[in-house]
Amino acid sequence: MIKNFKILSLLISSLLFLSIVLIGCSSETSKETNASNKNTVTKKGGDIHIALDAQPPTLDPQISTTTATKEIARHVFETLLVLNPKYEVEPMLAESYEKSDDGLTYTFHLRKGVKFHNGKEMTAEDVVASMNRWLVKSTRAANAIGKGQFAEKDPYTVELKIEKPTIGVLDVIASTNQFAAIMPKEIIDNAPKDGITEIVGTGPFKLVEWKPDQYIKLTKYDDYKPVDAPSNGLAGKKEVFVDHLIFDVVTDSSTRLAGITTGQYQIAYQISYDNYDQINSSQDIKPSLNLYGGVAFVFNKKQGPFTNQKLRQAVNTGINNEDVLMGALGNKKFYRLDNGLMYKEQAKWYTDAGKEFYNQHDKEKAKELLKEAGYNGEEVRILATRDYEYIYNTAVVMKQQLEAIGMKVKIDVVDWATLTTKRNDPSAWDAFITGFSPVSIPTQTLPLDPNYAGWPVDAKLQQLTEEIRTASSDKEAMAKWDELQAYNWKEYMAYINIGDFLTFSAYRDKEIKGNGYFEGIILWNTSLTK
Repeated sequence: MIKNFKILSLLISSLLFLSIVLIGCSSETSKETNASNKNTVTKKGGDIHIALDAQPPTLDPQISTTTATKEIARHVFETLLVLNPKYEVEPMLAESYEKSDDGLTYTFHLRKGVKFHNGKEMTAEDVVASMNRWLVKSTRAANAIGKGQFAEKDPYTVELKIEKPTIGVLDVIASTNQFAAIMPKEIIDNAPKDGITEIVGTGPFKLVEWKPDQYIKLTKYDDYKPVDAPSNGLAGKKEVFVDHLIFDVVTDSSTRLAGITTGQYQIAYQISYDNYDQINSSQDIKPSLNLYGGVAFVFNKKQGPFTNQKLRQAVNTGINNEDVLMGALGNKKFYRLDNGLMYKEQAKWYTDAGKEFYNQHDKEKAKELLKEAGYNGEEVRILATRDYEYIYNTAVVMKQQLEAIGMKVKIDVVDWATLTTKRNDPSAWDAFITGFSPVSIPTQTLPLDPNYAGWPVDAKLQQLTEEIRTASSDKEAMAKWDELQAYNWKEYMAYINIGDFLTFSAYRDKEIKGNGYFEGIILWNTSLTK
């Protein structure tokens, strides 16, 4: 009898334990996948509010190089390939890929069962339409790949055929800048010239509402099909734990600061550098410093005074790069002096060629170059914006430094969306300031592209670019890139890379977890903690 009672007690205890486990499994939680948090649970549901510092001019990533577009669009659209944080190519919408022995054909085998936000399954016809449009719309793609064409081989296989073997084709397809978003064929076919109006991708979030100059609201896409691989930056598994991402357009930095401080936002993008110590000492908020890229001063080489190469050289010779960066960013934590047009983190392509012509701050030599250029006091117009604080601050310091060598300067301040439109009009400006984020290979470098604003139409520049693209090996391509970078600094001066800088954002670390960064914020795999 006692033996039977013990057995009955054990059975009851087992059933009770099982019921507790089942109750726990039915709740809105799941185990955190991060190895360091195996014993924590991830809360599901809720909304993440992000204070974005600029209104995106479009959500069509194939036609726009703007950061605001990229930050949002990467959560909605996906690409055949992506880059991991080591700048290595990994598959995303492609399940696998291969290159022919002659280097002229690339074959992509597509994942099956991937659905667009409108419920349609993604097939080869959608990929072909999207990629061929990207080859036309993206100046980066055209400059890096040259002439090429995608074609359907079967419903789940596409081929890219190019005219000659080209360095870095896969890297370009995986690039995060003006990226090769895959969209439904019918949307591509009906897209206006100024960008798609139907925002439909395959990503983990879909667009539900966009109120210009107010907010952009994304919602969890329930039919999202993630990659079965460990999450690694832009690569691997993407899980959605929240209901919505709400990107509030907050162009005033003090308002973004107030919002992150009071808890109105969980993330605030581009906090004023002046507020770093305040954020860093907070118990509720953490700073997030990440390499953005280079602060650039781009010359208009089609019209105006800077069509004169000597005048461009005078500007580069006369400025003190560190003073400009300190004036723009206010703290050495946020910048580094470096003349590399590719970045130190990109070991495969980094070079300091031409460094003797970087950060010269030689005013007397600059004045001599002004005389050689025949400069006669013409007004130079610098196009800038207050939407990005570092751009406006850079313009102010550059004005001071150019006036110190005898130039007459005017700053034309507009909003960011207007700047991205106005810079395409060569009669509207003489120089503009922007930030260039990393690219996968040198031939993607926008300010060296003859079709990009600034118009560096130069025979030697284009010859070297073509020789990089068609090099027989990475070693040969690197030698040509050394030569091109040195040529830009010593003679041509398409633009000045003033130096590299970090973005400063902030997040409420007691309210969210799992947020990441790689050439922009990553909010899949991110959850609220309360």
